[in-house]
Amino acid sequence: MKEKESKYNAPALDKGLDILEYLSSQSTPQSQTEIAAGIDKNANEIYRMLTTLEARNYILRDEISGKYRLSLKLYHLSHRHSPIDELRKAARYPIEELAYHIRQSCHMSILYMSKVLVIMHAKSPEPIALSVEEGNTFPLSLTASGKVFLAYMSDSVLKESLHESNLDDVTKSQPENFFDTLKKIKKDGYYIKRSELAEGVVDIAVPVSISAQGVTACLTVSRLTTLNMNKGIENDEILAEALKCAEKIRSRIGQTTPF
Repeated sequence: MKEKESKYNAPALDKGLDILEYLSSQSTPQSQTEIAAGIDKNANEIYRMLTTLEARNYILRDEISGKYRLSLKLYHLSHRHSPIDELRKAARYPIEELAYHIRQSCHMSILYMSKVLVIMHAKSPEPIALSVEEGNTFPLSLTASGKVFLAYMSDSVLKESLHESNLDDVTKSQPENFFDTLKKIKKDGYYIKRSELAEGVVDIAVPVSISAQGVTACLTVSRLTTLNMNKGIENDEILAEALKCAEKIRSRIGQTTPF
């Protein structure tokens, strides 16, 4: 059950979390013996954990069978805060730090209604900088971040998104190039391309977080290539810093699973 050993162990807390995680994976109520076997513990040593979790309304016990199931308390707790708000809070400092370090503007986006929605922007500290305003939406096919979202989708979701984005004709006219690009993005873990929306801009996009449904957020650096002051910063250097930034954000939102 334990993903990794902690320097400071809290056995009682570990047992409680193990119980909650185990019950969340079961489709039917479980007895004390079944739960103990499921988390590799002795039935007697989890009795107090079960009692406490029940008293705090995290789990419910059936009056007849005596078996346990999760209550809706975890659901209510998880919906007290917007996931986007939490993502923005976690990403604010790392993204601003990235923009300052590489002297380029960057932004974070999510997938919304088969479009790329910008939810955060960090401006370059230079006097001349590109601005991608928060709240703007862009077509999936015209942005580096859009291609990253597409690259990590399951086949069924990808097909639906292509249809909703009116990209069916594009994939039919150049199927090999289009899907080969998506495969390469997923293999490399990033995408670098000249912007199709602005002259003199190269977009460097990396996935920030990923779930079973695909990439849930994407970080993009929009590099102005026409400014003399930034000629010394190459794409590879920016990419390396963007990947570090994405890792910091993942750590802050508690995502430790590699892509």
